[in-house]
Amino acid sequence: MVAPSIESKTQPSPAQEQPRYILGLEGSANKIGVAVVSTQGQILSNVRETFVPPTGHGFLPRETAQHHRQHVVPLIARALKQADIHPDQILCIGYTKGPGMGAPLRSVAVAARTVALLWRCPIVPVNHCVAHIEMGRLVTASHNPVVLYVSGGNTQVIAYAHNRYRIFGETIDIAVGNCLDRFARVVGLPNAPSPGYNIEQAAKKGGVQNRKFMQLPYVVKGMDVSFSGLLSFIETEAKKVLAEQTYTVEDLCFSLQETVFAMLVEVTERAMAHCGQSDVLCVGGVGCNVRLQQMLSDMAADRGGRAFCTDERFCIDNGAMVAWTAALMFQAGAGAVPVAQATCTQRFRTDDVYVNWRDD
Repeated sequence: MVAPSIESKTQPSPAQEQPRYILGLEGSANKIGVAVVSTQGQILSNVRETFVPPTGHGFLPRETAQHHRQHVVPLIARALKQADIHPDQILCIGYTKGPGMGAPLRSVAVAARTVALLWRCPIVPVNHCVAHIEMGRLVTASHNPVVLYVSGGNTQVIAYAHNRYRIFGETIDIAVGNCLDRFARVVGLPNAPSPGYNIEQAAKKGGVQNRKFMQLPYVVKGMDVSFSGLLSFIETEAKKVLAEQTYTVEDLCFSLQETVFAMLVEVTERAMAHCGQSDVLCVGGVGCNVRLQQMLSDMAADRGGRAFCTDERFCIDNGAMVAWTAALMFQAGAGAVPVAQATCTQRFRTDDVYVNWRDD
């Protein structure tokens, strides 16, 4: 498993061309992130705030959007201060166009348009999924791996070909992160710092050798996966087995993780075999899970390759991924749009984006 070695802030040598900077704003779900990244790929700041609902509840669009509106201006100020730059040094503004939740996306799009007008900067709409991929490629220095993208809203197996990120497999219903989050609410795990993290910690509490495995539906259909039936099954069974004390919460967390991650690793390996690839890059919020990273690393090693994984700084939604992708798009000459066209959309597929900044 190859972890990122990039520092959160680095300085160019005097011999290098002095960089320009991109401000990135991300707010497609429950996190609002702002970052400053140079055109050379140096991350000078990457700050964010997370909306955390009460235990047993998910985050609603209106409340999440209000959270983003409250934090976006202070976060922009923090990002600039931490990066030690002035708005005059900003080359362009990148923001998440989609996919995501409508109300939070609109809040961030309005903020991005406002800043672009105030600072007279070009504005670049960015695909959230592509931003995860480009951030992963940057911080791990992986060249052209198969990508497993796993988050609260998306689950896809992706490979690059002919200027597009092609989707080889995906969920046919809910995302794996959504499955984990909803199960956490059933068994009363808190939302802070995140439901998925709390499931991971519960699964290994006291040692996995002490866990009792519950057989769960394993739903792989060709290159696609399905989690809704599995979730319904474990939700129903959890109430019964916990009452009977035949399984513990920790047992159920362990069983759920092992099952859904095995499904994901299977379809990822099949895509790697099809593409003739030995390396895999894991991105998205669920990609922080150490157990998933371990399973991917074991699979890739069996194929003579490597698993490139990152930590919560770059897996979880953040402004740096948007800023860096905006930098790539802007420098390729096809990224900026008129401010009036800087809109957002809840549906924006990964393979809709023409990747003109890659020619390999």
